[in-house]
Amino acid sequence: MSPLALLLGLLAAARAQYDPHNDPDRQAMVHLFEWKFSDIADECERFLGPKGYAGVQISPPHECIIGGGRPWWERYQPVSYQLVSRSGSEDEMRDMVARCNAVGVRIYVDVVVNHMTGGGSGSGTGGSHYDTNGEQYPGVPYGHNDFNDNNCHSPDGNIDNYQDANQVRNCRLSGLRDLNQGTDYVRGKIREYLNHLLSLGVAGFRMDAAKHMWPGDLQAIFSSLRVSADPKHRFDLSVNDGRPFIVMEVIDHGGEPIKNTDYTGLGRVTEFHHCDHINRIFRRRDKLAATSNWGTGWGMLPDNQALVFVDNHDNQRDAGGTVITYKESRLYKMAQAFVMAQPYAFPRIMSSYAFDSHDQGPPSDGNGNIVGPTINADGTCGGGWVCEHRWRQIYNMVAFRDAAVGAGVSDWWSNSDQQIAFARKGKAFIAINNQGSDMNQSLQTSLPAGSYCDVISGNKDGSGCTGKTITVGCDGKANISIGGGDEDPMVAIHVNAKL
Repeated sequence: MSPLALLLGLLAAARAQYDPHNDPDRQAMVHLFEWKFSDIADECERFLGPKGYAGVQISPPHECIIGGGRPWWERYQPVSYQLVSRSGSEDEMRDMVARCNAVGVRIYVDVVVNHMTGGGSGSGTGGSHYDTNGEQYPGVPYGHNDFNDNNCHSPDGNIDNYQDANQVRNCRLSGLRDLNQGTDYVRGKIREYLNHLLSLGVAGFRMDAAKHMWPGDLQAIFSSLRVSADPKHRFDLSVNDGRPFIVMEVIDHGGEPIKNTDYTGLGRVTEFHHCDHINRIFRRRDKLAATSNWGTGWGMLPDNQALVFVDNHDNQRDAGGTVITYKESRLYKMAQAFVMAQPYAFPRIMSSYAFDSHDQGPPSDGNGNIVGPTINADGTCGGGWVCEHRWRQIYNMVAFRDAAVGAGVSDWWSNSDQQIAFARKGKAFIAINNQGSDMNQSLQTSLPAGSYCDVISGNKDGSGCTGKTITVGCDGKANISIGGGDEDPMVAIHVNAKL
Protein backbone atom coordinates (compact mmCIF):
# COMPACT_ATOMS: atom_id res chain seq x y z
CA MET A 1 0.00 0.00 0.00
CA SER A 2 0.95 3.65 -0.34
CA PRO A 3 2.92 5.34 2.47
CA LEU A 4 0.92 7.30 5.00
CA ALA A 5 2.05 10.63 3.59
CA LEU A 6 0.75 9.76 0.14
CA LEU A 7 -2.52 8.54 1.58
CA LEU A 8 -3.01 11.77 3.52
CA GLY A 9 -2.26 13.71 0.37
CA LEU A 10 -4.88 11.79 -1.55
CA LEU A 11 -7.46 12.46 1.14
CA ALA A 12 -6.64 16.16 1.30
CA ALA A 13 -7.00 16.44 -2.46
CA ALA A 14 -10.23 14.50 -2.61
CA ARG A 15 -13.30 16.26 -3.98
CA ALA A 16 -15.67 14.97 -1.32
CA GLN A 17 -18.97 13.48 -2.43
CA TYR A 18 -21.13 14.72 0.45
CA ASP A 19 -24.21 16.06 -1.35
CA PRO A 20 -27.10 13.62 -1.97
CA HIS A 21 -28.21 15.57 -5.08
CA ASN A 22 -31.57 15.88 -3.35
CA ASP A 23 -34.12 18.55 -4.18
CA PRO A 24 -33.67 21.32 -1.56
CA ASP A 25 -37.10 20.76 -0.02
CA ARG A 26 -36.48 17.01 0.48
CA GLN A 27 -34.32 16.15 3.46
CA ALA A 28 -34.56 12.41 4.25
CA MET A 29 -34.05 9.12 2.43
CA VAL A 30 -35.48 5.64 2.90
CA HIS A 31 -33.96 2.17 2.50
CA LEU A 32 -36.51 0.02 0.67
CA PHE A 33 -34.76 -3.18 1.69
CA GLU A 34 -35.23 -6.06 -0.78
CA TRP A 35 -37.93 -4.29 -2.80
CA LYS A 36 -38.33 -5.08 -6.50
CA PHE A 37 -37.52 -2.33 -9.00
CA SER A 38 -41.07 -2.22 -10.33
CA ASP A 39 -42.47 -1.80 -6.82
CA ILE A 40 -39.95 0.95 -6.01
CA ALA A 41 -40.97 2.83 -9.17
CA ASP A 42 -44.62 2.60 -8.16
CA GLU A 43 -43.80 3.71 -4.62
CA CYS A 44 -41.87 6.75 -5.84
CA GLU A 45 -44.86 7.91 -7.87
CA ARG A 46 -47.71 7.12 -5.48
CA PHE A 47 -46.08 7.84 -2.09
CA LEU A 48 -42.42 8.85 -1.79
CA GLY A 49 -42.63 11.77 -4.20
CA PRO A 50 -45.88 13.19 -2.79
CA LYS A 51 -44.70 12.73 0.82
CA GLY A 52 -41.43 14.58 0.32
CA TYR A 53 -38.84 11.78 0.51
CA ALA A 54 -35.49 12.73 -1.02
CA GLY A 55 -34.28 9.33 -2.17
CA VAL A 56 -34.21 5.56 -1.93
CA GLN A 57 -31.38 3.21 -1.07
CA ILE A 58 -31.95 0.03 -3.07
CA SER A 59 -30.58 -3.43 -2.36
CA PRO A 60 -27.51 -4.57 -4.33
CA PRO A 61 -28.63 -4.99 -7.98
CA HIS A 62 -25.69 -7.07 -9.23
CA GLU A 63 -25.72 -10.78 -9.99
CA CYS A 64 -25.23 -12.75 -6.77
CA ILE A 65 -25.34 -16.30 -5.47
CA ILE A 66 -28.61 -18.19 -5.09
CA GLY A 67 -28.54 -19.15 -1.44
CA GLY A 68 -30.39 -22.08 0.06
CA GLY A 69 -33.71 -20.80 1.38
CA ARG A 70 -32.99 -17.47 -0.36
CA PRO A 71 -31.58 -15.55 2.64
CA TRP A 72 -31.28 -11.75 2.50
CA TRP A 73 -27.49 -11.93 2.68
CA GLU A 74 -27.15 -13.68 -0.69
CA ARG A 75 -27.27 -10.14 -2.16
CA TYR A 76 -23.96 -9.42 -0.46
CA GLN A 77 -22.08 -12.21 -2.27
CA PRO A 78 -21.47 -10.96 -5.84
CA VAL A 79 -20.92 -13.31 -8.77
CA SER A 80 -20.62 -10.59 -11.41
CA TYR A 81 -21.56 -6.96 -11.97
CA GLN A 82 -24.36 -7.77 -14.38
CA LEU A 83 -27.59 -6.07 -13.32
CA VAL A 84 -29.78 -9.09 -12.75
CA SER A 85 -31.06 -9.85 -9.27
CA ARG A 86 -34.18 -10.70 -7.31
CA SER A 87 -35.16 -7.05 -7.71
CA GLY A 88 -35.28 -7.31 -11.49
CA SER A 89 -33.40 -6.81 -14.75
CA GLU A 90 -31.32 -3.91 -16.03
CA ASP A 91 -34.24 -2.66 -18.11
CA GLU A 92 -36.50 -2.71 -15.06
CA MET A 93 -33.86 -0.86 -13.07
CA ARG A 94 -33.51 1.76 -15.79
CA ASP A 95 -37.28 2.30 -15.79
CA MET A 96 -37.33 2.61 -11.99
CA VAL A 97 -34.55 5.21 -11.94
CA ALA A 98 -36.23 7.31 -14.62
CA ARG A 99 -39.64 7.22 -12.93
CA CYS A 100 -38.23 8.06 -9.50
CA ASN A 101 -36.06 10.90 -10.81
CA ALA A 102 -39.12 12.33 -12.58
CA VAL A 103 -40.88 12.83 -9.23
CA GLY A 104 -37.83 14.18 -7.39
CA VAL A 105 -36.77 10.95 -5.68
CA ARG A 106 -33.10 9.99 -6.10
CA ILE A 107 -31.78 6.43 -6.27
CA TYR A 108 -28.74 5.38 -4.22
CA VAL A 109 -27.33 1.93 -4.96
CA ASP A 110 -26.00 -0.40 -2.28
CA VAL A 111 -22.67 -1.40 -3.84
CA VAL A 112 -20.66 -4.50 -2.87
CA VAL A 113 -17.09 -4.33 -4.22
CA ASN A 114 -14.96 -5.34 -1.23
CA HIS A 115 -15.36 -9.04 -1.97
CA MET A 116 -17.03 -11.75 -4.00
CA THR A 117 -18.58 -15.02 -2.76
CA GLY A 118 -17.94 -16.92 0.45
CA GLY A 119 -18.10 -20.57 -0.51
CA GLY A 120 -18.93 -23.26 -3.05
CA SER A 121 -19.43 -23.05 -6.78
CA GLY A 122 -22.41 -22.78 -9.06
CA SER A 123 -24.32 -20.23 -11.09
CA GLY A 124 -25.57 -16.84 -10.00
CA THR A 125 -28.87 -15.06 -10.50
CA GLY A 126 -27.83 -14.20 -14.07
CA GLY A 127 -26.50 -17.63 -14.97
CA SER A 128 -22.79 -16.79 -14.60
CA HIS A 129 -20.58 -19.55 -13.22
CA TYR A 130 -18.41 -19.01 -10.15
CA ASP A 131 -15.89 -21.12 -8.24
CA THR A 132 -15.12 -19.68 -4.82
CA ASN A 133 -12.25 -22.01 -3.91
CA GLY A 134 -10.58 -21.41 -7.28
CA GLU A 135 -11.40 -17.69 -7.11
CA GLN A 136 -12.81 -17.78 -10.62
CA TYR A 137 -15.53 -15.32 -11.61
CA PRO A 138 -15.69 -15.30 -15.44
CA GLY A 139 -18.74 -13.04 -15.41
CA VAL A 140 -16.53 -10.05 -14.49
CA PRO A 141 -13.93 -11.58 -15.15
CA TYR A 142 -11.87 -11.98 -11.97
CA GLY A 143 -9.28 -14.67 -11.29
CA HIS A 144 -6.94 -15.73 -8.51
CA ASN A 145 -4.51 -12.81 -9.05
CA ASP A 146 -7.26 -10.25 -8.36
CA PHE A 147 -7.59 -11.16 -4.68
CA ASN A 148 -5.71 -10.19 -1.54
CA ASP A 149 -4.43 -13.65 -0.60
CA ASN A 150 -0.76 -12.58 -0.71
CA ASN A 151 -1.48 -9.43 1.32
CA CYS A 152 -3.32 -11.16 4.14
CA HIS A 153 -1.22 -12.38 7.04
CA SER A 154 -3.69 -14.16 9.28
CA PRO A 155 -3.43 -17.90 9.96
CA ASP A 156 -6.62 -18.83 8.09
CA GLY A 157 -6.95 -16.00 5.58
CA ASN A 158 -9.86 -14.48 7.50
CA ILE A 159 -10.03 -11.42 9.72
CA ASP A 160 -9.09 -12.84 13.11
CA ASN A 161 -8.07 -9.62 14.86
CA TYR A 162 -9.96 -6.35 14.47
CA GLN A 163 -7.12 -4.56 16.27
CA ASP A 164 -4.97 -5.19 13.19
CA ALA A 165 -5.96 -2.71 10.45
CA ASN A 166 -4.04 -4.66 7.83
CA GLN A 167 -6.07 -7.78 8.54
CA VAL A 168 -9.33 -5.86 8.48
CA ARG A 169 -8.53 -4.45 5.04
CA ASN A 170 -6.60 -7.29 3.40
CA CYS A 171 -8.15 -10.47 4.79
CA ARG A 172 -11.48 -12.17 4.24
CA LEU A 173 -14.59 -10.89 5.99
CA SER A 174 -16.43 -14.04 7.15
CA GLY A 175 -14.72 -16.09 4.45
CA LEU A 176 -15.77 -13.80 1.57
CA ARG A 177 -13.04 -13.71 -1.10
CA ASP A 178 -11.36 -10.33 -0.64
CA LEU A 179 -10.66 -8.28 -3.77
CA ASN A 180 -7.41 -6.34 -4.10
CA GLN A 181 -8.56 -2.80 -4.94
CA GLY A 182 -4.91 -1.76 -5.05
CA THR A 183 -4.51 -3.14 -8.58
CA ASP A 184 -5.35 -1.11 -11.67
CA TYR A 185 -7.36 -4.00 -13.10
CA VAL A 186 -9.68 -4.42 -10.11
CA ARG A 187 -10.07 -0.67 -9.78
CA GLY A 188 -10.96 -0.49 -13.45
CA LYS A 189 -13.65 -3.15 -13.17
CA ILE A 190 -15.20 -1.46 -10.16
CA ARG A 191 -15.13 1.95 -11.89
CA GLU A 192 -16.74 0.37 -14.93
CA TYR A 193 -19.55 -1.01 -12.77
CA LEU A 194 -20.15 2.25 -10.89
CA ASN A 195 -20.05 4.40 -14.01
CA HIS A 196 -22.54 2.08 -15.68
CA LEU A 197 -24.91 2.56 -12.76
CA LEU A 198 -24.43 6.32 -13.01
CA SER A 199 -25.26 6.21 -16.71
CA LEU A 200 -28.68 4.84 -15.73
CA GLY A 201 -29.30 8.00 -13.69
CA VAL A 202 -28.57 6.92 -10.13
CA ALA A 203 -27.43 9.72 -7.81
CA GLY A 204 -24.90 7.86 -5.71
CA PHE A 205 -23.87 4.85 -3.70
CA ARG A 206 -23.77 3.26 -0.29
CA MET A 207 -20.39 1.52 -0.24
CA ASP A 208 -20.82 -1.74 1.66
CA ALA A 209 -17.92 -2.79 3.90
CA ALA A 210 -15.91 0.37 3.18
CA LYS A 211 -14.08 -0.20 6.46
CA HIS A 212 -12.54 -3.27 4.83
CA MET A 213 -11.01 -1.30 1.94
CA TRP A 214 -8.10 1.13 2.02
CA PRO A 215 -9.12 4.81 1.79
CA GLY A 216 -6.46 5.46 -0.84
CA ASP A 217 -7.83 2.69 -3.04
CA LEU A 218 -11.37 4.04 -2.72
CA GLN A 219 -10.20 7.54 -3.62
CA ALA A 220 -8.52 6.19 -6.74
CA ILE A 221 -11.81 4.55 -7.74
CA PHE A 222 -14.03 7.53 -6.87
CA SER A 223 -11.89 10.12 -8.66
CA SER A 224 -13.28 9.39 -12.12
CA LEU A 225 -16.98 9.00 -11.23
CA ARG A 226 -19.57 11.56 -12.41
CA VAL A 227 -23.36 11.62 -12.30
CA SER A 228 -25.10 11.37 -15.65
CA ALA A 229 -25.21 14.51 -17.78
CA ASP A 230 -28.45 13.38 -19.44
CA PRO A 231 -30.93 16.27 -18.83
CA LYS A 232 -33.75 13.86 -18.05
CA HIS A 233 -31.92 12.79 -14.89
CA ARG A 234 -32.22 16.38 -13.61
CA PHE A 235 -28.89 16.61 -11.79
CA ASP A 236 -27.21 19.93 -11.11
CA LEU A 237 -23.75 19.16 -12.45
CA SER A 238 -22.26 22.08 -10.51
CA VAL A 239 -22.93 20.23 -7.23
CA ASN A 240 -19.74 18.47 -6.10
CA ASP A 241 -18.38 19.08 -9.62
CA GLY A 242 -20.92 16.51 -10.80
CA ARG A 243 -19.61 13.81 -8.52
CA PRO A 244 -22.04 11.24 -7.13
CA PHE A 245 -23.19 11.06 -3.54
CA ILE A 246 -21.00 8.62 -1.62
CA VAL A 247 -21.83 7.21 1.79
CA MET A 248 -19.45 4.60 3.18
CA GLU A 249 -20.40 1.90 5.64
CA VAL A 250 -17.79 2.17 8.38
CA ILE A 251 -18.88 0.35 11.52
CA ASP A 252 -17.15 2.30 14.28
CA HIS A 253 -18.37 1.84 17.85
CA GLY A 254 -14.98 2.87 19.24
CA GLY A 255 -12.12 0.75 20.52
CA GLU A 256 -10.62 -0.21 17.15
CA PRO A 257 -7.75 1.31 15.16
CA ILE A 258 -9.92 1.96 12.09
CA LYS A 259 -12.05 5.08 12.66
CA ASN A 260 -14.91 6.58 10.69
CA THR A 261 -12.79 9.72 10.34
CA ASP A 262 -10.36 7.72 8.17
CA TYR A 263 -12.99 7.99 5.41
CA THR A 264 -14.60 11.41 5.85
CA GLY A 265 -12.31 12.97 3.23
CA LEU A 266 -14.05 10.81 0.62
CA GLY A 267 -17.72 11.48 1.37
CA ARG A 268 -20.29 10.84 4.06
CA VAL A 269 -19.91 7.99 6.53
CA THR A 270 -22.48 5.92 8.40
CA GLU A 271 -22.43 7.38 11.93
CA PHE A 272 -22.82 4.34 14.17
CA HIS A 273 -22.17 6.43 17.29
CA HIS A 274 -25.46 8.18 16.50
CA CYS A 275 -27.25 4.82 16.37
CA ASP A 276 -25.66 3.79 19.66
CA HIS A 277 -26.65 7.04 21.39
CA ILE A 278 -30.22 6.94 20.09
CA ASN A 279 -30.75 3.46 21.43
CA ARG A 280 -29.32 4.33 24.85
CA ILE A 281 -31.37 7.52 25.12
CA PHE A 282 -34.75 6.07 24.21
CA ARG A 283 -34.18 3.07 26.46
CA ARG A 284 -33.65 5.70 29.20
CA ARG A 285 -30.08 4.67 29.88
CA ASP A 286 -29.09 8.27 29.13
CA LYS A 287 -31.18 11.38 29.65
CA LEU A 288 -33.16 12.79 26.76
CA ALA A 289 -32.67 16.18 28.42
CA ALA A 290 -28.95 15.97 27.66
CA THR A 291 -29.51 16.25 23.89
CA SER A 292 -29.61 20.06 23.71
CA ASN A 293 -26.23 19.96 21.91
CA TRP A 294 -27.06 16.98 19.71
CA GLY A 295 -24.58 16.17 16.95
CA THR A 296 -20.96 17.21 17.23
CA GLY A 297 -21.62 18.14 20.86
CA TRP A 298 -22.00 14.42 21.48
CA GLY A 299 -18.71 13.65 19.73
CA MET A 300 -20.31 12.70 16.43
CA LEU A 301 -19.07 13.59 12.96
CA PRO A 302 -19.65 17.05 11.47
CA ASP A 303 -23.12 17.53 10.04
CA ASN A 304 -22.13 17.30 6.37
CA GLN A 305 -20.03 14.17 6.85
CA ALA A 306 -22.61 11.89 8.50
CA LEU A 307 -25.49 9.68 7.45
CA VAL A 308 -27.63 8.78 10.47
CA PHE A 309 -30.27 6.17 11.29
CA VAL A 310 -32.11 4.48 14.14
CA ASP A 311 -31.52 0.98 12.76
CA ASN A 312 -30.34 -0.64 9.55
CA HIS A 313 -30.81 -3.98 7.80
CA ASP A 314 -27.83 -5.50 9.61
CA ASN A 315 -28.18 -4.36 13.18
CA GLN A 316 -31.93 -4.82 13.39
CA ARG A 317 -31.02 -8.53 13.21
CA ASP A 318 -27.70 -8.69 14.99
CA ALA A 319 -27.71 -6.41 18.02
CA GLY A 320 -29.18 -8.80 20.57
CA GLY A 321 -32.14 -6.60 21.37
CA THR A 322 -30.19 -3.41 22.05
CA VAL A 323 -31.19 -1.73 18.78
CA ILE A 324 -34.72 -0.30 18.62
CA THR A 325 -36.60 -1.67 15.61
CA TYR A 326 -40.13 -1.86 14.26
CA LYS A 327 -40.75 -4.65 16.78
CA GLU A 328 -40.85 -1.98 19.53
CA SER A 329 -43.06 0.43 17.64
CA ARG A 330 -43.66 2.95 20.44
CA LEU A 331 -39.95 3.51 21.08
CA TYR A 332 -39.21 3.36 17.36
CA LYS A 333 -41.66 6.14 16.47
CA MET A 334 -40.29 8.33 19.28
CA ALA A 335 -36.70 7.78 18.18
CA GLN A 336 -37.50 8.48 14.52
CA ALA A 337 -39.42 11.63 15.48
CA PHE A 338 -36.40 12.92 17.39
CA VAL A 339 -34.02 12.18 14.50
CA MET A 340 -36.29 13.83 11.93
CA ALA A 341 -36.85 16.89 14.14
CA GLN A 342 -33.11 17.56 14.52
CA PRO A 343 -31.22 19.42 11.78
CA TYR A 344 -28.20 17.13 12.24
CA ALA A 345 -26.79 15.15 9.28
CA PHE A 346 -28.68 13.37 6.49
CA PRO A 347 -31.13 10.75 7.85
CA ARG A 348 -32.07 7.36 6.44
CA ILE A 349 -35.25 5.56 7.43
CA MET A 350 -35.29 1.77 7.47
CA SER A 351 -38.23 0.13 5.68
CA SER A 352 -38.39 -3.55 6.61
CA TYR A 353 -40.21 -6.76 5.97
CA ALA A 354 -41.29 -8.80 8.99
CA PHE A 355 -38.79 -11.44 10.09
CA ASP A 356 -38.50 -14.01 12.86
CA SER A 357 -35.00 -15.34 12.19
CA HIS A 358 -31.67 -13.76 11.25
CA ASP A 359 -31.38 -15.20 7.74
CA GLN A 360 -35.00 -14.87 6.68
CA GLY A 361 -35.39 -13.39 3.23
CA PRO A 362 -38.18 -11.16 1.92
CA PRO A 363 -41.74 -12.42 1.22
CA SER A 364 -41.54 -14.69 -1.83
CA ASP A 365 -43.39 -17.35 -3.77
CA GLY A 366 -42.55 -21.04 -4.08
CA ASN A 367 -39.95 -20.29 -6.76
CA GLY A 368 -38.08 -17.75 -4.65
CA ASN A 369 -39.46 -14.73 -6.52
CA ILE A 370 -40.04 -11.71 -4.29
CA VAL A 371 -43.73 -10.94 -3.75
CA GLY A 372 -44.05 -7.19 -3.37
CA PRO A 373 -46.03 -5.37 -0.71
CA THR A 374 -49.76 -4.89 -0.86
CA ILE A 375 -51.14 -1.51 0.19
CA ASN A 376 -53.92 -1.57 2.77
CA ALA A 377 -56.89 0.82 2.81
CA ASP A 378 -55.23 2.90 5.57
CA GLY A 379 -52.02 3.28 3.55
CA THR A 380 -49.96 0.76 5.50
CA CYS A 381 -48.38 -2.31 3.91
CA GLY A 382 -49.48 -5.92 3.92
CA GLY A 383 -48.15 -9.18 2.58
CA GLY A 384 -45.42 -9.53 5.19
CA TRP A 385 -43.96 -6.04 4.63
CA VAL A 386 -43.61 -3.60 7.54
CA CYS A 387 -43.01 -0.39 5.55
CA GLU A 388 -42.08 1.89 8.45
CA HIS A 389 -41.78 4.73 5.92
CA ARG A 390 -45.58 4.55 5.54
CA TRP A 391 -46.29 4.90 9.26
CA ARG A 392 -48.05 8.25 9.72
CA GLN A 393 -45.81 9.22 12.64
CA ILE A 394 -42.74 8.74 10.42
CA TYR A 395 -43.78 10.13 7.04
CA ASN A 396 -45.24 13.21 8.73
CA MET A 397 -41.93 13.77 10.50
CA VAL A 398 -40.22 13.61 7.10
CA ALA A 399 -42.56 16.46 6.11
CA PHE A 400 -41.60 18.21 9.40
CA ARG A 401 -37.91 18.00 8.50
CA ASP A 402 -38.63 19.25 4.98
CA ALA A 403 -40.60 22.20 6.36
CA ALA A 404 -37.87 23.09 8.87
CA VAL A 405 -34.93 23.07 6.44
CA GLY A 406 -32.52 25.92 7.12
CA ALA A 407 -33.85 26.64 10.62
CA GLY A 408 -31.70 25.94 13.64
CA VAL A 409 -32.77 24.60 17.02
CA SER A 410 -34.24 27.24 19.33
CA ASP A 411 -36.40 27.58 22.46
CA TRP A 412 -35.04 24.43 24.06
CA TRP A 413 -36.92 23.14 27.11
CA SER A 414 -36.50 20.06 29.30
CA ASN A 415 -37.54 18.77 32.70
CA SER A 416 -33.89 17.79 33.25
CA ASP A 417 -34.79 14.16 32.68
CA GLN A 418 -36.83 12.44 29.93
CA GLN A 419 -39.09 15.23 28.66
CA ILE A 420 -37.93 17.74 26.04
CA ALA A 421 -39.28 20.28 23.59
CA PHE A 422 -37.61 22.50 21.03
CA ALA A 423 -38.37 24.60 17.99
CA ARG A 424 -36.82 24.82 14.57
CA LYS A 425 -36.79 28.61 14.66
CA GLY A 426 -39.98 30.01 13.14
CA LYS A 427 -40.77 26.84 11.19
CA ALA A 428 -41.55 23.88 13.46
CA PHE A 429 -41.86 22.63 17.02
CA ILE A 430 -41.77 19.23 18.74
CA ALA A 431 -42.26 17.91 22.29
CA ILE A 432 -41.36 14.38 23.41
CA ASN A 433 -42.31 12.70 26.68
CA ASN A 434 -40.34 9.53 27.46
CA GLN A 435 -40.72 10.00 31.21
CA GLY A 436 -43.53 7.57 31.90
CA SER A 437 -45.51 10.32 33.66
CA ASP A 438 -47.73 13.06 32.25
CA MET A 439 -46.32 16.23 30.71
CA ASN A 440 -48.31 19.49 30.91
CA GLN A 441 -46.42 22.65 29.98
CA SER A 442 -46.88 26.04 28.34
CA LEU A 443 -43.99 26.16 25.87
CA GLN A 444 -42.53 28.57 23.36
CA THR A 445 -42.99 27.21 19.81
CA SER A 446 -41.47 30.18 17.88
CA LEU A 447 -44.37 29.80 15.41
CA PRO A 448 -46.88 32.46 14.29
CA ALA A 449 -50.17 32.53 16.16
CA GLY A 450 -52.86 30.17 14.91
CA SER A 451 -54.16 26.62 14.96
CA TYR A 452 -51.90 23.77 13.87
CA CYS A 453 -52.48 20.08 13.25
CA ASP A 454 -50.35 17.78 15.37
CA VAL A 455 -48.77 15.63 12.67
CA ILE A 456 -48.09 12.76 15.08
CA SER A 457 -51.71 12.04 16.03
CA GLY A 458 -53.16 12.81 12.60
CA ASN A 459 -53.00 14.77 9.38
CA LYS A 460 -54.08 18.15 8.16
CA ASP A 461 -57.22 17.49 6.14
CA GLY A 462 -58.55 20.52 4.33
CA SER A 463 -59.65 23.02 6.96
CA GLY A 464 -59.39 20.57 9.84
CA CYS A 465 -57.18 18.06 11.63
CA THR A 466 -57.74 14.31 11.88
CA GLY A 467 -55.78 14.30 15.15
CA LYS A 468 -55.01 16.87 17.83
CA THR A 469 -55.16 20.61 17.20
CA ILE A 470 -52.48 22.75 18.86
CA THR A 471 -53.24 26.43 19.39
CA VAL A 472 -50.32 28.86 19.33
CA GLY A 473 -50.96 32.24 20.97
CA CYS A 474 -49.79 35.67 19.94
CA ASP A 475 -46.77 35.22 22.18
CA GLY A 476 -45.75 32.05 20.31
CA LYS A 477 -46.60 29.80 23.25
CA ALA A 478 -48.83 26.72 23.25
CA ASN A 479 -50.18 24.48 25.98
CA ILE A 480 -48.65 21.03 25.46
CA SER A 481 -50.16 17.96 27.12
CA ILE A 482 -48.74 14.46 26.57
CA GLY A 483 -49.78 11.50 28.67
CA GLY A 484 -47.05 9.30 30.10
CA GLY A 485 -48.82 6.22 28.77
CA ASP A 486 -49.73 7.59 25.34
CA GLU A 487 -48.94 5.22 22.47
CA ASP A 488 -47.31 8.14 20.65
CA PRO A 489 -45.87 10.30 23.46
CA MET A 490 -44.96 13.33 21.34
CA VAL A 491 -46.58 16.20 19.45
CA ALA A 492 -45.17 17.98 16.41
CA ILE A 493 -46.34 20.99 14.41
CA HIS A 494 -44.88 22.99 11.54
CA VAL A 495 -45.75 25.85 9.21
CA ASN A 496 -47.23 23.56 6.55
CA ALA A 497 -49.61 22.04 9.13
CA LYS A 498 -51.17 25.40 10.02
CA LEU A 499 -54.91 25.72 9.46
